[in-house]
Amino acid sequence: MLLSNPIHYRNFVIRKFEMKEKLKERYQFVFEEALLDEMVRIGIPKHFKKGISLMEIGDRLEYMPLVIEGAIRIMGEDEKSNEILLYYLETGDSCAMTMSCCMGNRKSSIRALAEQDTSLIMIPIRMMEEWIIKYRTWRAFVFESYDTRMSELLEAIDALAFHNMEERLYKYLRDKAMVLRSHQIEITHYQIANDLNTSRVVVSRLMKKLNLDGKITYNRNQVEIREFAPKK
Repeated sequence: MLLSNPIHYRNFVIRKFEMKEKLKERYQFVFEEALLDEMVRIGIPKHFKKGISLMEIGDRLEYMPLVIEGAIRIMGEDEKSNEILLYYLETGDSCAMTMSCCMGNRKSSIRALAEQDTSLIMIPIRMMEEWIIKYRTWRAFVFESYDTRMSELLEAIDALAFHNMEERLYKYLRDKAMVLRSHQIEITHYQIANDLNTSRVVVSRLMKKLNLDGKITYNRNQVEIREFAPKK
C-alpha cells in the first residue's frame, strides 16, 4: 500500500532514517547495531509539547518510552490523591517504573508529564522480555535503569523524611535547573507547591528566604539559581 503512494512512501523512509540517526546519536554507545535496527523497524516516534500528559495513573501500558530529546517529570500519588515529584527522565533515559508495570502487565502507578518539548521512541512491551534474552546491552540497560531510578526514589524518600521544606525546595529548584540545562526556570508558586505537596503560602515564604540568603533571584514566574548563573 505504501508503494501505491510515492510521496507517502518517501516521507515514511525519511522518518525512519531520521529516527535511526537520532537513536544512533543518543544510544550508539549503549546498544549494538542490530538492536538499533530493530528499534527503528518496530519503534513508534512520538512528540509531546511541554506540559502534555504522556501517561496517567491507572493507564494500561502497551509501550515503553525511550527519551530521544527533552525531559519528562514523573509524579506519584498517595491515597489522598496528593501528588509528589519522584524523579525526572532526560535524554537517553527510560522509566524503570514503566518497565516494571510492562513486565508485570499491571496498570501504571505513576503520572508522566512533558517537562519540556519531548521526543520519544515508543517500544512495544512484547519486545522487552525477548530483548532481555537476545541482547546483552538491552539487559544491562534495563538493570541500570532500575538501579538509577531506585537511587532517585530513595533520595526522594530521604528528602521527605529528613530534610526540612527549605532544603527540599532548594533541591527541587536546582534539580529542575539541571534538567532544563538553564540557570533560569519559568515556574509558578502553584506548580512548586503542587510538586512538593505543600501550600503556596509556604512556598512564597521560603522563596523570599532563599532570595534573602542569596541562593535565588525571582521575579514574577521566573527563578534564577545563582550558583548556576554565568560569572560576571
